[in-house]
Amino acid sequence: MALIDRCKSLDPVIVGLSALLVVFGLVVLMSATGPIGVQRAGDSLYYVKRQIFSGIFPGLVLFFFFSMINYRAWRSFAFFALIASLVLLVLVYLPGIGLEINGARSWLRIGALSFQPSELVKLTFLLYLAAWLEQRQSLVPFLCSLGAVMLLLILQPDTGSMVVIVGMSLLLYYLSGAPTHWFLGLGVLGAGFVALMIKWSPYRAARFMTFLHPELDPKGIGYHINQAILAIGSGGFWGLGYGHSRQKFLYLPEVESDSISAVIAEEMGFMMMLILLAVFAFLIWRCFKISKESPDRFGSFLAAGVGCMVAIQVLMNIGSMTGLMPMTGVTLPFISHGGSAMTVLLAAMGLVAGIGRKIESRYKKTI
Repeated sequence: MALIDRCKSLDPVIVGLSALLVVFGLVVLMSATGPIGVQRAGDSLYYVKRQIFSGIFPGLVLFFFFSMINYRAWRSFAFFALIASLVLLVLVYLPGIGLEINGARSWLRIGALSFQPSELVKLTFLLYLAAWLEQRQSLVPFLCSLGAVMLLLILQPDTGSMVVIVGMSLLLYYLSGAPTHWFLGLGVLGAGFVALMIKWSPYRAARFMTFLHPELDPKGIGYHINQAILAIGSGGFWGLGYGHSRQKFLYLPEVESDSISAVIAEEMGFMMMLILLAVFAFLIWRCFKISKESPDRFGSFLAAGVGCMVAIQVLMNIGSMTGLMPMTGVTLPFISHGGSAMTVLLAAMGLVAGIGRKIESRYKKTI
């Protein structure tokens, strides 16, 4: 009975919205990935099955695990979480373990298991950051730990994950009470660093130029964004109808992951995109509400960090598909195909739901 009561006391908004987005994601994947699934595996449901067995099932297990354990227990493992983050990012360079896919060395394979360490690092580094910010706000240690993670992600390269982790870290640092001029200075420093990355990397420079002028190379580096804009534009206000996307028939690259929001806009229209953004906004708002009501600063930083992580990924994914931001390869939370991303995201949501449970327990004691 105690376990059932603990489950009932989980934050219902976090649980309900997470479940809604997971189910919606499967519905979208079923339509969007049919053609590419047939081409790559001879099965129109190939990506749906992979999402269920490699992402949702393990994610639900971790959701339950993180939501049932007292979140304060993770404070003791904060330093080890940082070390684990760095070790995981180094392991991708070891022969026989690290995998190179699409020019990036961002995957680990251990036996039959393969996963993307950068997704796990989003959570492990958040645990470390929350524990560290609870006790101190010194700038140098913050920059050193964040810089080490940034360097390892740049070398892979995985610019998208780096931007998510850096953005989440800077926002948490600001929310911790850091001086505003430090935060603004870090923002200027970050912008300068991004400019140097673009200058030193021909591939990033080409992507940035495509962002500024997508019409320059429509059959080359600009092909992806042009096809995405074509898909979104053809959907109009109400969409072409579920299952009626044209761009999913091997015209739109990365239709199962980065480009999934373009398929949603094409099939379900601008109205559905507004509804989806509203659901994400409500979920993010709930994370920040739990953060505000958390019994301690550690729980507050954890809940706010998860909210920041989701918000940044939503903005980057939809922004890149609409031409408002450069393409970075960031997936849409809960919707895009990706076992590692789904598993870690559900674990993070379980963490927030558990913090919500502690808030409810505290309210009951005061009544």
